Amino acid sequence: MKPKKFFGRKLGCDRCGRKRGIVRRYGLHFCRQCFREVARDLGFRKYQ
Repeated sequence: MKPKKFFGRKLGCDRCGRKRGIVRRYGLHFCRQCFREVARDLGFRKYQ
């Protein structure tokens, strides 16, 4: 069986490989758990 094409999408998180909850905005390709760990280092701030 041929692998399924994803038309430019990456499959899974770049850090841990998790396939669900991917943050693809701004070309990040992190799962939401990894994004929360590194967001502050990347310059994202949490607003209230």
